[in-house]
Amino acid sequence: MRIDVLTIFPKMFDAVLGESIIKLAQGKSVVDINIIDLRLFSKDRHRKVDDKPFGGGPGMVMSVEPFFEAINYIRRKTKDLRLKTKVILLTPRGATFSHDLAEKISSYEHIVLLCGHYEGIDERVRELADEEISIGDFVLTGGELPAMAIIDAVVRLLPGALGNEDSRQDESFSEGTLEYPHYTRPAEYKGKKVPEVLLSGDHVKIKKWRRKESLRVTKQRRPDLIK
Repeated sequence: MRIDVLTIFPKMFDAVLGESIIKLAQGKSVVDINIIDLRLFSKDRHRKVDDKPFGGGPGMVMSVEPFFEAINYIRRKTKDLRLKTKVILLTPRGATFSHDLAEKISSYEHIVLLCGHYEGIDERVRELADEEISIGDFVLTGGELPAMAIIDAVVRLLPGALGNEDSRQDESFSEGTLEYPHYTRPAEYKGKKVPEVLLSGDHVKIKKWRRKESLRVTKQRRPDLIK
């Protein structure tokens, strides 16, 4: 899978892409991630990518031209790879990101994530997008953090990204519920004991316990998922 990110703050991605599973996935050629500085596609001598909004109002609006130029550049660069490209605009007006949506995106060959900033993006940029995504009903300063969240959620679903492929099957939301509780050594700590069933070695009982606990936790904390 190839992921291109258009942003005016490329250094924000350094730590996220250089650690943990995402770093390993890139090292194993599971995913190719490219962070592209949107300012490079500005024709302004000061590399400006924003301007005052028509009609007045507070803040600045990101210009349409740099996005069009950047996406055309990406399409030309990847033309020989013959990838099916999906352009995703990160915006509060988009569909709420979820595990199901992450699984859908993980099946794509190539995605381009558009990170907005300031007061918003020129409406004409939306014409470039195949999808619009939001990570929740709250305001952030830009699309960089949502892009990181989407990259993290999607990359770990790619075959070969995780050391143990079974890890993906038992995670929260993978079956529409929250995950069951986990325990490790020691079996007892300051009077707090690990449930006996997990020490029994009976895999059938353990599986039933985990399913029951998963439903209990989901009903208690996210009853909307049960519905």
